[in-house]
Amino acid sequence: MPGCHVTDQQMRRYMTLKMTNPVAVAATKSGFSQATGYRLQADPTLPSQKKAPRSGRRSDPLGALFETEVLPLLKSAPGLRPVAIFEELQRRHADLSPGIRRTLERRIRAWRAEHGPEQEVMFRQVHEPGKMGLSDFTDMGKLAVSIAGEPLVHRLYHFRLAYSGFQHAHVVLGGESFVALAEGLQNALWSLGGVPAEHRTDSLSAAFKNLEPATEKDLTDSMVGLCSHYGMTQSRNNKGVAHENGSIESPNGHLKRAINDALIMRGSRDFADLPSYRRFIDVVVGRINARNAKRIDLERACLRPLPARRTTDYQEVTVRVTSSGGFLLRKVFYTVPSRLIGHHLRGRVYDDRIDLFLGASFLLTLPRARATRHGPHQHVVSYHHVIHSLRQKPMALMGLTYRDQLFPRQAFRDLFDMMLAQTSDRQACRMIVDLLALAHDRGCEAEIAAQIEEDMRRKQIPDIAALRARFVPCADGLPKVEVRLGDLAAYNNLLSAPTMMQEAAA
Repeated sequence: MPGCHVTDQQMRRYMTLKMTNPVAVAATKSGFSQATGYRLQADPTLPSQKKAPRSGRRSDPLGALFETEVLPLLKSAPGLRPVAIFEELQRRHADLSPGIRRTLERRIRAWRAEHGPEQEVMFRQVHEPGKMGLSDFTDMGKLAVSIAGEPLVHRLYHFRLAYSGFQHAHVVLGGESFVALAEGLQNALWSLGGVPAEHRTDSLSAAFKNLEPATEKDLTDSMVGLCSHYGMTQSRNNKGVAHENGSIESPNGHLKRAINDALIMRGSRDFADLPSYRRFIDVVVGRINARNAKRIDLERACLRPLPARRTTDYQEVTVRVTSSGGFLLRKVFYTVPSRLIGHHLRGRVYDDRIDLFLGASFLLTLPRARATRHGPHQHVVSYHHVIHSLRQKPMALMGLTYRDQLFPRQAFRDLFDMMLAQTSDRQACRMIVDLLALAHDRGCEAEIAAQIEEDMRRKQIPDIAALRARFVPCADGLPKVEVRLGDLAAYNNLLSAPTMMQEAAA
């Protein structure tokens, strides 16, 4: 057929058929034209025997460069990457073709296989059930998770059993602190229902050295105490050698990919609140554990029993409430009720909150905030704590250091900015303070914010008198409750009844 090469098999078939058939018939039965038949008849050499020998191999694109320039670089710096050598050759030889890069990489790889230095060997380990649990932190910034539209800067504390693959994850809002490690580890152990013989970490600052400027304290003793409470032996891999903790370093990546897949399937990376996101993480981790259920059950039977109670998973601090109506802790100012001014409070600092005590009496819980090392001070402020004083000094709002944090909702801040532009500073401060006082007294913060937004859409200032009338209860509108007291003589009659007397005697 036109355009097709004749094979050796076709040639042999044609030569056999030609002995008993005309050329045209033999050629047709062999699968080619009559003209090809006559051509083959003139030269009966098989097609495979007619292939011209290949010309000499192409010249080495590197030429003498490999011996004269590449090898000296490899011998003087064994760790040098091939791409760096390629770039150096391009700087030395401007006319060098970029197409030689792959050839250079293959030549270097082959040379190193024969003459290169010895490489580190990874020794795969056999894990016994119930022997080792591992902890690590992993950054979650690339997943772009948000809470109510605000980006959530966080990490995951990740615990894993080396044998069965049981996993537990805990959302951490701060850095790698001992508090976060202690809380996450204990949550994992109590969720598991047992304790492994050994607990391993990498060189976590949380476990061994916390070098934050505000807390330059050696926390090794705290970590040892935590493990001793659960009867675990503490160990760690060498600093900077992550693969020594490979039983959790690799699962870190798998877990993050599983969470990312679940976020994609969910269709949104935004959550209504932090508890919702934590429940989402628990579901993802629960699915992973379900796949290893048999091995986990097997290892659970080999674990040591839990102690009678948890141990400390917080850091104790003592703070003094100043005349500013709060206290300063690690570059963050927290407000508290003004009646506590002058008192020393005990604080239990957790990863996400601070519990405050006056002596042995629990007072309140404050959300925890964090300030950067070289950044400005942060504020955790509640207008409920200072509104009674602001009523007396409303102009203090004008230059208040934490003014922006004082506004409980964006509507209050927007109204204040609008009034500053349209009225005097005094009128603006008085209006906002009156609105905050009304919200505090009547518990109608959301309703007032909604009314402010409606008034601003109409380009008018809220009517404080109308708001007071709306939210202050009217005496005429209160229900009238009539309380009827029973006749005391009725109780004497009950006591004198025969049944009652018999029961009293019995």
